[in-house]
Amino acid sequence: MSEGRTLKGKELEQLKLFLEKAGLQYEDGIEYTACIYDDNYEMIATGSVEGNVLKCIAVAPDRQGDGLTGTILTQLIQYEIEQERTNSFIYTKPQNQVVFESFGFYTIMKTESILFMENYKDGFLNFLKKIQSETTEIALKPDKIIGAIVANCDPFTLGHRYLIEEALKSCDYLHLFILSDNRSFFSPEERYQMVLEGTSDLKQVILHHASDYIVSAATFPTYFMKEKAMAGIVNCSLDLELFGQKIGPALHISRRYVGTEPYCIVTGKYNEIMKERLPALGIEVIELIRKQIDGEVISASAVRNAMIDFEINKIKKFIPDTTWKHLI
Repeated sequence: MSEGRTLKGKELEQLKLFLEKAGLQYEDGIEYTACIYDDNYEMIATGSVEGNVLKCIAVAPDRQGDGLTGTILTQLIQYEIEQERTNSFIYTKPQNQVVFESFGFYTIMKTESILFMENYKDGFLNFLKKIQSETTEIALKPDKIIGAIVANCDPFTLGHRYLIEEALKSCDYLHLFILSDNRSFFSPEERYQMVLEGTSDLKQVILHHASDYIVSAATFPTYFMKEKAMAGIVNCSLDLELFGQKIGPALHISRRYVGTEPYCIVTGKYNEIMKERLPALGIEVIELIRKQIDGEVISASAVRNAMIDFEINKIKKFIPDTTWKHLI
């Protein structure tokens, strides 16, 4: 018997226990779960969806080889189609590669502990071609010092502008990737437009949508669950390996700039791991002290809180005129 829905109560506890036995952990961002039960209503297979990511797929050891994985995947993909999501990703264990390849998924990146796949054969390759096409020809020459910043800019603040200006002092061109996740205060298009307007005078800045391949629910599943994620269990290795091994080299990026992070444990831990991983892949990590106004570090979260509390003076103090015009 196969069922699909959002699980609660005892069913959710049963699912968590089933996943734990399979070496997996249930994640709070899950929106839909498909389960298969035997005649005694014991769970024998399951899989879940978060956004366009298929995850937590497991089959009971004594039922593996019965075709249950295919049944689960079919149900999950049908749900994705109903949500008008055509590009699906799988975040799973490396030993599952052959299984998911047989169901039409293609490997994007594999580390010792993580396998990242998608259902489009050339999806990631097309992303690389797109960001290369957005890049001026001179910035692709290997004799230039090319930097990168990955930011959410929710909204774009004077702190972001300061970080960009400081980075440009030590590189010839700067790739600025704006996160594409929809779980931010402002939509991806709104944030992109704010940055576009706020950096229009900086001709060395090359702006990109990060898509699903940079700090997304697929590459870094805990990033957008900051209030629930503990620094010790943050898994950002996939995101950094993908950037360091494939995205960086495609654009000749040799430096990645980050601001100091005094508030968010997850981002702070991510920056620490970045400083360990990326240099080994040929990308220097440069941490810049974040800008302060009146003794307070400028942060997008402070601006969002001020918006909620209608603190107009504080909002205007932390954002450029271009962002203010956009908000109005």
